[in-house]
Amino acid sequence: MIGSEHPNMQLYDTRRGAVVPFAPLEIVRMYVCGITPYDATHLGHAATYITYDILQRRLIDRGHEVRYVRNITDVDDDILRAAAKRGVHYLDLAFGETARFDEDMAALNTLAPWSEPRATSAIPDVRGVINAIVEAGNAYESDGSVFFDTRSAEGFGRVASLGRDRMQVLAQEWGERPDDPAKRDPLDFVLWRPSGTGEPAWESRWGRGRPGWHIECTALALRELGETIDLHGGGVDLLYPHHECVNAQSEAATGEPFVRHWLHQSMVHLDGRKMSKSTGNLVFVHELRGQVPAMAIRLALMIHHYRRPWNWTDSLLDEAIVRLDEWEASGSGTAAVDDVRDALDDDLDVPAAMVAIDRAVSAGEGVSEAADLLGVRLSGGA
Repeated sequence: MIGSEHPNMQLYDTRRGAVVPFAPLEIVRMYVCGITPYDATHLGHAATYITYDILQRRLIDRGHEVRYVRNITDVDDDILRAAAKRGVHYLDLAFGETARFDEDMAALNTLAPWSEPRATSAIPDVRGVINAIVEAGNAYESDGSVFFDTRSAEGFGRVASLGRDRMQVLAQEWGERPDDPAKRDPLDFVLWRPSGTGEPAWESRWGRGRPGWHIECTALALRELGETIDLHGGGVDLLYPHHECVNAQSEAATGEPFVRHWLHQSMVHLDGRKMSKSTGNLVFVHELRGQVPAMAIRLALMIHHYRRPWNWTDSLLDEAIVRLDEWEASGSGTAAVDDVRDALDDDLDVPAAMVAIDRAVSAGEGVSEAADLLGVRLSGGA
């Protein structure tokens, strides 16, 4: 029976703004926004995917089958700019960086996704979804592009719970061009656009062009998981505009609720600024892997609760190395497993789970199974 021993898993739902029961059926459909592969995996990426990895592990432990989809955005403005700057084909750049990302994720012992589809694999799906949105009356053509009509979407803004002024500021920061005169409303966003010189282009009923950013995730999520999914996640920086727009256009296309539960990972900072590619304020996983054990990196990224923004320092890695040595010296055993389960069911309280394991280690008990539930592979474990 699903979750019979631990019946009440509680998770924070961004849309509802509260910790609420998460009680999916036997098959859990989970979509997490993946990377845009134009640079190496940084610690902000890693912290995010470790959080969803731990969630996936606990759901499996509870008896669920998890269909975890993590996309690869291999065509958008960022990757096209990066490829042009480096003088390489955008798909060659995407292939190399995706391979390095997959190596980093494997080294950090994250479970492989059920599916890892590329945006470029979904162009026919994108065209079909846009057509459905247009026919539903939620999109319009203007100046060669197709825009989503946010005024026509009931409850637009309810996922992020932000006012119009704040949404316009964030839209500008993300390159959404709220001042574009082709838009009926500043918050409208592109579904299909003409391709620029040298950019990839596909045929469509609206002319040769390429997808907007948000529509790619809708097409992939609907294709891989169906009209309604149990949980959608990603970094909190994606909440607006990306997740708000994905939700609105998905529901416009299908007429059905898109996501039952929204879960977001807070930001990792370095020197007081968020860790992001746009600022270059980064620490890369592959560089740290050459210096310390990968499981120490994982432990360092787990020390803070997923909803708490925090600042990376090298001392976290030093502390993680000590903790890893202590856990490995404990040997095989089942100590602290139930405490870890209880902590994870309490809004993924990974720090509390780690403290429970520390207590068992101090008592001389083996913790290999509890560590494994957190995805920490111990060399002395069973």
